[in-house]
Amino acid sequence: MATTAELFEEPFVADEYIERLAWRTPGGGSRGGEAFDPKRLLEEFVNHIQELQVMDERIQRKVEKLEQQCQKEAKEFAKKVQELQKSNQVAFQHFQELDEHISYVATKVCHLGDQLEGVNTPRQRAVEAQKLMKYFNEFLDGELKSDVFTNSEKIKEAADIIQKLHLIAQELPFDRFSEVKSKIASKYHDLECQLIQEFTSAQRRGEISRMREVAAVLLHFKGYSHCVDVYIKQCQEGAFLRNDVFEDAAILCQRVNKQVGEIFSNPETVLAKLIQNIFEVKLQSYVKDQLEEHRKSDAEQYLKNLYDLYTRTTNLSSKLMEFNLGTDKQTFLSKLIKAIFISYLENYIEVEIGYLKSRSAMILQRYYDSKNHQKRSIGTGGIQDLKERLRQRTNLPLGPSIDTHGETFLSQEVVVNLLQETKQAFERCHRLSDPSDLPKNAFRIFSMLVEFLCTEHIDYALETGLAGIPSSDSKNANLYFLDVVHQANTIFHLFDKQFNDHLMPLIRTLNCMIGQMKHILAAEQRKTDFKPEDENNVLIQYTNACVKVCGYVRKQVEKIRNSMDGKNVDTVLMELGVRFHRLIYEHLQQYSYSCMGGMLAICDVAEYRKCAKDFKIALVLQLFDTLHALCNLLVVAPDNLKQVCSGEQLANLDKNILHSFVQLRVDYRSARLARHFS
Repeated sequence: MATTAELFEEPFVADEYIERLAWRTPGGGSRGGEAFDPKRLLEEFVNHIQELQVMDERIQRKVEKLEQQCQKEAKEFAKKVQELQKSNQVAFQHFQELDEHISYVATKVCHLGDQLEGVNTPRQRAVEAQKLMKYFNEFLDGELKSDVFTNSEKIKEAADIIQKLHLIAQELPFDRFSEVKSKIASKYHDLECQLIQEFTSAQRRGEISRMREVAAVLLHFKGYSHCVDVYIKQCQEGAFLRNDVFEDAAILCQRVNKQVGEIFSNPETVLAKLIQNIFEVKLQSYVKDQLEEHRKSDAEQYLKNLYDLYTRTTNLSSKLMEFNLGTDKQTFLSKLIKAIFISYLENYIEVEIGYLKSRSAMILQRYYDSKNHQKRSIGTGGIQDLKERLRQRTNLPLGPSIDTHGETFLSQEVVVNLLQETKQAFERCHRLSDPSDLPKNAFRIFSMLVEFLCTEHIDYALETGLAGIPSSDSKNANLYFLDVVHQANTIFHLFDKQFNDHLMPLIRTLNCMIGQMKHILAAEQRKTDFKPEDENNVLIQYTNACVKVCGYVRKQVEKIRNSMDGKNVDTVLMELGVRFHRLIYEHLQQYSYSCMGGMLAICDVAEYRKCAKDFKIALVLQLFDTLHALCNLLVVAPDNLKQVCSGEQLANLDKNILHSFVQLRVDYRSARLARHFS
């Protein structure tokens, strides 16, 4: 059997197995030199088959024995698993019981804690009241003995105590407690001054943590605003040393913006107050000095300075827009700019027209003086009479002609100077004019250009050239008039270019449309529309102002579509739609809203949104969808404010924008609303 087993090799191949068996058998014919003996080989095969059968039986018995053993162990293992499951179930039940017991104990502990707190809170209040009575008695006796009042290191504790005593003293009758009220008020004032002085010293030392600590204590005192004023004053010390006050202001605000949040609990208010102080004191004084110097003596320099100062101020305002200044920083900064320049902008266009008129007249006069030419009046006709006068010249002599000596009396240098002055005037007009006055102001400037360039220069040269045309029977006549026509044509092309480049953008029809909408809203909208006297008796679906504005806008949209084609329609409608939205947005910010008034505002905006659909511009419709969602903040219950603000249309908006709409509610000051929106 051992020999049989030796014949098995891995991997098993039957042919090789038979070959190995034959090779090992004498007479098998596989060894060299041996005679083949088939009987012996057959005998060997028969014996080997018997050995294989015996081996198979032994292996089978072994397999059966192993299978039985495996089945036995499997049953034992299954039994063991069942026992473990039962044990685990028992442990889980014990765990549940323990958890319930722990919860029960925890509930008892919480209940006991609540009871202890219920007992301890009045006790603490009683202890605090007792301490306050003790300190109050010291003021009654006129001698402050407590360490908290005599130890300068305990100024914070003293401030807390005196602030509470000051509130209590205000409730006491004056006739009986006038003396003690006076002493408490005096101590209150002394501590307040000490705290402000400590804040000032800490600011000079650059100790931010101490400044924050003192500011937190002063927050409950009346002098907190004075603390802010001190901070603002000291921030500006040494900040304006260079010639560029605007750059200095921007750098100062950038520095304070990084610092103010570490000191005050209301950093946006402090920063806004600093900016207001810079505009109302530093910038206003600087602008006044720069403008008043030339206001009456040098109109040219005055206008240049006004344009430059206003531009630099608005650029500074743009830089400050990146800071958090509260609710509506754009309106806040616009008001500051308006306060500085309002006295100069009110009569700006009159100064501009006066300067342009005198400057243009001087340019022309200087040119004619250089030619030793005295302007004369030549008839009452104009360029429009050209054909008629030429016809007359070819038929009838009209008296002696004017000898121009070959001079055309046209100068491109003069024209360039006039156009340059007008271009600068247009630029100033665009920057300094109110949007509603921009078209008419630009037209007045253009009228000056027409008067001095077209009438006083080109028309005069043509009239002079016409008068210089010799009669038909003149000998050796020089027709200089054609030179005049050639130069006038060249000059008029320059005039036409400035008309298209500088005047047309300023008198766009869209400005007139927006101005008309503003007029309708101002005339038709009433404050009582959104805050009706009788909340239960509102019968209208939307306001009269809304109806008229929508009617006007629909007519304008139809006119634009009929007047243009292609992409021009979409471009103009997008610009009009964005301006329309901005107008309504700013208009709604001017009113306060009751619950019913807010519902009416929502109805108005829904009507505006229907009107916006006529534009067929996705951006415009999206803007009005967002505005409609914002108006929901005017009527939603305080408990649901945060949920509405986190909705799909409002989630990505600046919180200041959301806050600005919530502030329009008449119930905004209620503690409940403020708590839910904070």
